[in-house]
Amino acid sequence: QAFVGLLNIIGLVPIIGPIIAKVLALPFFWLINALGYFVSILAIKRGYTKEVVNYRILTVVLLVGIVIGFILGKII
Repeated sequence: QAFVGLLNIIGLVPIIGPIIAKVLALPFFWLINALGYFVSILAIKRGYTKEVVNYRILTVVLLVGIVIGFILGKII
């Protein structure tokens, strides 16, 4: 929540603020996704293959939903 609040404050700066907020938000999204892949690798090595596959599918569906929501938000 603190990161989102900081991005909102940066986004309030006229003209350049929204651009900086978008640039900072995208790498954070990629970082969280990469962390999920590393945790998945560790879990697979420990024998939790079925659970990892289920949760990775759930994560991909969530990410696709976020992207679709973002696109629809820009269109509407």
